[in-house]
Amino acid sequence: MPDNLKIAIVHEWFIDFAGSERVVEQLLNLYPEADLFAVVDFMPEHLRKHMLHKQPTTTFIQKLPFARKHYRNYLALMPLAIEQLDVSGYDVVISSSHAMAKGVLTHANQLHICYCHSPIRYAWDLYHQYLRESGLNSGLKGFVAKMMLHYIRIWDYTTANRVDYFIANSAYIGRRIQKVYNRDATVIYPPVDVESFEVCADKEDFYLTASRMVPYKKVDMIVEAFVLQPDKKLIVIGDGPDLKKIKAKASVNVTFLGYQPFPVLKEHLQKAKAFIFAAEEDFGILPVEAQACGTPIIAFGKGGACETVVDGKTGVLYQQQTVASLTQAIQRFETLAATFDPILIRANAEQFNIQNFKENLSAFVDSKTSQIVSYNMADI
Repeated sequence: MPDNLKIAIVHEWFIDFAGSERVVEQLLNLYPEADLFAVVDFMPEHLRKHMLHKQPTTTFIQKLPFARKHYRNYLALMPLAIEQLDVSGYDVVISSSHAMAKGVLTHANQLHICYCHSPIRYAWDLYHQYLRESGLNSGLKGFVAKMMLHYIRIWDYTTANRVDYFIANSAYIGRRIQKVYNRDATVIYPPVDVESFEVCADKEDFYLTASRMVPYKKVDMIVEAFVLQPDKKLIVIGDGPDLKKIKAKASVNVTFLGYQPFPVLKEHLQKAKAFIFAAEEDFGILPVEAQACGTPIIAFGKGGACETVVDGKTGVLYQQQTVASLTQAIQRFETLAATFDPILIRANAEQFNIQNFKENLSAFVDSKTSQIVSYNMADI
C-alpha cells in the first residue's frame, strides 16, 4: 500500500475486548497511523492499550442518557448515527462490522473494505429466536420491535452496496453474506493468539466448557448431558444472565467456577481431556485456543467449528443441538480418546495465528489499493 494513503477504521462500539476487537487491534498494528471511528466508546482504560491508546471519534449516541450501560437500547438510532461519522477525508475505509459499521458513508474515490463478522444476526437468521427469548412475540412492545427490525433489515441490505469488498471471518459467514447481501466475500480467518498457549499432553479426568451464560451458547444443554452421565466430571467457566438458571439444572459432577482470569482459563484449557462447545458460532475462538493447548474439541457441527475442528483428528463433531446428540458425541470421543495427538491438534490451531491474519489481510488490502491510484490518476 502506498505510504501516503489515509486510512479510517470503523467499528460498532468499544465496550470490552472480545473477538471483533481483536481484529481491530491487529488492523491497528498493521496500520498504526489509521484513525478510529465508532458509534460509542466506553472501553475501560486498562483495555485501551489494545487500541494503541487511540481515542475513536464517536457519534451523538455517546452523549445520550444511560448510553454507557444501555447503548443497545439506541439500536434504532444507530443507522442514523453511523452515517454521521465523517470519513470523507480518507482514501481507505476498513469497517469491522457485525451490525452497523459497514453503513458508514463513503464517496466514489474511496475504497471501502468490510471485515464482516456477521450480518446482523438478530435482524436476520436469529430474528424469531431473538423475539421469542426477549418475550417480544406479541403485544405492543413486540409490534414496535418487529417494525424496528424490519426497518433495520431494509437499511442493512441497502448499505451492503456501500462496500467495495467484503471479507468474511469464515466460509460459514461468507455463505451468509451471499444469502443476505447477494455479495461474494473473501475468507480471512480472525487472529487467534495461539502463541499465548502451550501444549499440555498430561490431561486430567474432566471435561471443560467456557462461555458467557446466554441462551444461544447452549451451556444448559451441556450441563444436562452431564447430569445424565454422573460418572463424568464437567467444569464450567464463565458468567452471564443465565448462570443461576443453568446452575439449578446441575448435579454434583458439574462444577461452576464463574468468571476466571486468563491464567486460570488457560490452565483448565491445557488440562481438560476435551473442550465442549455447543454454540453455532460465526467462527469460535475458544475451540482454537483449546486446540493450541493440544486439547481435543467436542463441538456442534455447524458454523465456524466445522472449519476449525477436524472430525476424528482434532475432535468430534455432532450434528444436532440436543442432549442426546451431545451425549453420543462424548461417548464417541471416549472410544477415540487415545488416538488424539496433542501435537497434531496444536498444528491445526496454528493456521489461525495472528501472523497469518496480518499477512493475509495486508495482502488483500494491498491488492485493492491500486484502485486508489487509478482514481487519483483519473482526477488529474
